[in-house]
Amino acid sequence: MSQVSSRASGQTGSKITSAFFVIVGLVTLYDTLSYTDRDSQVFPQTVAVILIICAAISFIMQFIKPTNESGFGQGIWWRRVLLIATMFLTCVAMPIVGFLPAGVIAFVGGLVAAMHDRWSVRNVLIYWGAGAVIMVGFFALFKYVLHVPLP
Repeated sequence: MSQVSSRASGQTGSKITSAFFVIVGLVTLYDTLSYTDRDSQVFPQTVAVILIICAAISFIMQFIKPTNESGFGQGIWWRRVLLIATMFLTCVAMPIVGFLPAGVIAFVGGLVAAMHDRWSVRNVLIYWGAGAVIMVGFFALFKYVLHVPLP
């Protein structure tokens, strides 16, 4: 595939993806209208509005200033697959094992997918320590400050 056609297909894919996320945001906003509790509407509506704005900006920017990137770009395919599989596994596991163990699954999968440096004992200790602090912090924030019922 030539570089020009690869670039054009990447831009087309970006436009389609951006349009898809605008539609997902609009569907989410519409869905929140059926929520009876106003408190339960705030978070999904906020995320939907941010999603619509960001996706619309991305869509418009593809026309104003197209990029030279050709879609996916360069990278290692298994890292992308691992990250997506980890997110799905986390979603499935959360109601079964709870928030913190599912968070560990997400953290480990995301870390392995994102780690391009050489593993060392120091890196493992720093990353695991930081991950534990972040997960416990989010758990405490949601459970004790925001009073969100967690699985």
